Amino acid sequence: MEETVITCAGCGVEIQTEDKQALGYAPKSALERDVIICQRCFRLTHYNEVQDVSLTDDDFLKLLNTLGHTDSLIVKVVDIFDFNGSWLPGLHRFVGNNDVLLVGNKVDLLPKSLKRNRLINWMKKSAKENGLKPVDVLLMSADKGEGVLEIASEIDRLRDGRDVYVVGCTNVGKSTFINRIIKEFGGDTEQLITTSHFPGTTLDMIDIPLDDGSALYDTPGIINHHQMAHYVDKKELKEITPKKEIKPMVFQLNEGQTLYFGGMARFDFVSGDRSSFTCFTSNDLKIHRTKREKADELYKNHLGELLTPPGKESVLDFPPLVKHEFTIKEVKSDIVISGLGWITINDRNVKVEAYAPKGVGVSIRESIIS
Repeated sequence: MEETVITCAGCGVEIQTEDKQALGYAPKSALERDVIICQRCFRLTHYNEVQDVSLTDDDFLKLLNTLGHTDSLIVKVVDIFDFNGSWLPGLHRFVGNNDVLLVGNKVDLLPKSLKRNRLINWMKKSAKENGLKPVDVLLMSADKGEGVLEIASEIDRLRDGRDVYVVGCTNVGKSTFINRIIKEFGGDTEQLITTSHFPGTTLDMIDIPLDDGSALYDTPGIINHHQMAHYVDKKELKEITPKKEIKPMVFQLNEGQTLYFGGMARFDFVSGDRSSFTCFTSNDLKIHRTKREKADELYKNHLGELLTPPGKESVLDFPPLVKHEFTIKEVKSDIVISGLGWITINDRNVKVEAYAPKGVGVSIRESIIS
């Protein structure tokens, strides 16, 4: 007789009771509970304590590779605040012939002046450029509950009795979205999925039964290493992650001026007439202005102190900043630093430089906020 496999209700990993240091450990007493979670999820939920895991990128990708062999609806969740950083490269190859519903989460972080139809059209265009043609694009705030019921209704219509797989990279809010659905439809709140603002909470497939015998699956978040979240200390991550509506900061800069975003990134106005730049970053992140000729000295002398995060504990392991050059020819272009935010350049014919930690993605796009 085969032994019954028990999985963690919080992250989906297989439960084991022998090795405290290994993935999926839970004390034997935990097996007597109605809802069983591993020690990692327990400590994350109750103490906000993060334990590193041994899973690799290949482990996560193997799980996603199974999607193309299913007959299902794929719900792809992206972080609107970090669309570029939270995109799953090659997703169209994973999903096979299955329909994909694209959902933009964290819409509550963007300014109320945002024209949502413009954002949806931009997301459709960007998805197409990345090889994906979603059946629809919808917006939500999983944390606040905005748009969740409408999306749940659309998922039920589109799935037509099939299973549903919710996919995305780490920290886009997949599990928060699923938990919100469970709460809204009167599910067992003791069986909520473990969530946190730290990347990589879900470690294996977690299935939530649906009324017609199908299931909704939360999948592990794929790690995109070009996101800023993977280059900052876990304790400091919350300082660069917005928690409420962004209040854009407008700077009138002269040629030869520099902005520092804590010690995480740097923006230089290299050449052009006096111009207007609008910064969309966490309002908890302090921005410092200086002359470009003094910027290197400021960084060398004050990184980890005035320029923080990174703080004193993590500054020694922080990667060096790498320069990216851009010549802006169109009005309202965004320079995006993955996971930190973006700077909208409101004028044309200017040259700028953006510095980000080595490995962090820096890109240019048309502005998503008019």
